[in-house]
Amino acid sequence: MSRRYKFHDPIGLYFISFASVGWVDLFTRREYRDILVDSLKHCQEHKGLLLY
Repeated sequence: MSRRYKFHDPIGLYFISFASVGWVDLFTRREYRDILVDSLKHCQEHKGLLLY
């Protein structure tokens, strides 16, 4: 991952959007959705991610 995609301001609030490769339907396929949700949960529990 490039350094330009990392966030360094600990009090900053960021809006992040992304597109998947080939426009894969992440939220309609259960296996893809579960991977994404589990990854977000991991970041919340272990990396201090806050979602609003």
